[in-house]
Amino acid sequence: MLGIIVLVSSFIFFLVIGTPIAYSIGLSAMATMLVSFDVLPAFSTMAQRMATGLESFSLLAIPFFILAGQLMNSGGIAMRLIEFAKVLVGRLPGGLAMVNVTANMLFGAISGSAAASASAMGTIMGPRMEKEGYDKNFSAAINVTSATTGLSIPPSNILIVYALASGGTSIAALFLAGYVPGILTGLAIMLVGSVYAYRKKYPVGDKIPFKQGVKKFLDAIPSLMMLVVVIGGIIAGIFTATEAAAIAVVYSLILALIYKEITVKHLPTILIKTVRTAGMVLLLIAASIGLSWVMSFENIPSTVSSALLSLSSNPFVILLIINLALLAVGIFMDMTPAVLIFTPIFLPIVTTQLGLDPIHFGIIMILNLNVGLVTPPVGAVLFIGCSVAKLKIQDLIKPLIPFYIAMFVVLLLVTFIPEISLWVPHFFGY
Repeated sequence: MLGIIVLVSSFIFFLVIGTPIAYSIGLSAMATMLVSFDVLPAFSTMAQRMATGLESFSLLAIPFFILAGQLMNSGGIAMRLIEFAKVLVGRLPGGLAMVNVTANMLFGAISGSAAASASAMGTIMGPRMEKEGYDKNFSAAINVTSATTGLSIPPSNILIVYALASGGTSIAALFLAGYVPGILTGLAIMLVGSVYAYRKKYPVGDKIPFKQGVKKFLDAIPSLMMLVVVIGGIIAGIFTATEAAAIAVVYSLILALIYKEITVKHLPTILIKTVRTAGMVLLLIAASIGLSWVMSFENIPSTVSSALLSLSSNPFVILLIINLALLAVGIFMDMTPAVLIFTPIFLPIVTTQLGLDPIHFGIIMILNLNVGLVTPPVGAVLFIGCSVAKLKIQDLIKPLIPFYIAMFVVLLLVTFIPEISLWVPHFFGY
């Protein structure tokens, strides 16, 4: 118990005093190891675990997808997807709000980044929606919540992280499993947004002539084709997820140069942003892998498992408790360390005791932690959305509540109806 007490108390202490999350994880793991080891073995073991944890070919996909996302964010792709979204949903109640959600789903899926999606769409759509008479708080709320759909719809870096944390779950299967839940989340957000827009009598978009609609669709095809190339190549077995990420970089760079939105002089800035982001993500992963080993050494997963099973033997109750625990975790912890730390704790419970498929549980975790991205005090996407819209976080709490409910309803459906996430992977033989 001493190790568990040291781990939990030190981690909370470092977070409270404002230590960055990666250092909080690493230092709390080190403090726990010092209880059980001498100083030198503790330091050498932690360093070894962090280094070997990053020796994964699959992890190479993360910096490649981050670079592809940066290129897309700067390469004029967002504007073309917005114009295409107008053709699809612009005539629905609350036309621009529906365009925002659809464009976020498309751009998030292509870039794999909720933060990039919230920033790009908030910058472009926010002023347009305000000009059309939309409430700024509502516009920001629908933007930040719909931006999270890109983490479920592949390609998604966080699904790659889960594949690593779960001990080798198929990345291709996880990618396929994310489509229906991600789209369902987007549709649920659109439903809430359309009801609100109808009640407030927000305008619908202008009718787009057929020829103009075809032109906008053709303009968007090169951007949309990246999904076909990347995901299609993985499913067909032509290349791995890591190779697909490298292809995505080449494809997005060629596209940005063709669109003439990026020149050679822009590349150093884009590469620097990529290195900074990738460095932060990989440091988080390394520290979290070290902490996962410490938790395993201290038998924390088995302790939590015994505690949960002592509360109830009903699978529905256990799954509900796990969901509520993950929702609480997401409020205070970033998504990547949460996946790396809590997957080894909860995955053995749901697979051995409840018979859940690891693919299914991975989607449950991602949908769950997506809510944390748009909840204070640590919601990264919420902060970005507020910054872009020039709003205070407290201004968004009330308009966010209906969207939280919509996301939670989809989470419950996916949790208790496994085929929602599993039928696509099963169709392709996973």
